Amino acid sequence: MYSQTKIAIPIFQENCKDVITVANDCIDKGADVLEFRIDALKNHDIGEIRDTIKEIDFPMIATNRVSSEGGSFKGSEEKRINILYQCSDIVDYVDIELQTKDEYIELIQNTNAKTIISYHDFDKTPDLNEIMYIVDKEHELGDIAKVAFMPQNLEDTLTILAVLSHCKDTIAISMGDLGSYTRVMASKFDSPITFAAGTDVTAPGQIDIETMKALLNMDLNIMDE
Repeated sequence: MYSQTKIAIPIFQENCKDVITVANDCIDKGADVLEFRIDALKNHDIGEIRDTIKEIDFPMIATNRVSSEGGSFKGSEEKRINILYQCSDIVDYVDIELQTKDEYIELIQNTNAKTIISYHDFDKTPDLNEIMYIVDKEHELGDIAKVAFMPQNLEDTLTILAVLSHCKDTIAISMGDLGSYTRVMASKFDSPITFAAGTDVTAPGQIDIETMKALLNMDLNIMDE
């Protein structure tokens, strides 16, 4: 049995030279997709960012995360979205938060990149009905829905698995050590993407790429026996 779930590794570096170095390391370690966390950069020169993406030449998610959802971008909202828009013709996916103004989401929608509409809560996990409402709104706006929540107990992590079992084209993550197993289980529900760590850990509970691949391969081998 072959999992269709791609393993994405975030790259969170302050300059483009280091982005390229880390990207090559992640590719060597077996990443399927790279997430370029543009918000980590100190210099947001669009020409340099585009040149970096072109040089890496690998399937990529462009993300320019807002501070309210764990990001580091400190410029205006207009500039934040414009950077994503300027990258959209040379990346495979653009991640844009559900909280973003409709006009900016529409701007990204009208590009060739697939859209990941995301929502993060680093404090808690809402009940299943509330999460399903969020996921439905994300699906109305983009190609892939993404939700990530912090669990308070094991039941919260099971809520995330329930979301995965009900929803196609959805990335659902339970963060922290308690929820780390949901990143592996995502492949059981054919989630399009799960996230692992290379050099940079960008969210609590991320599993390193070597361990993630070993767990997925071990599980798939067991199922084939």
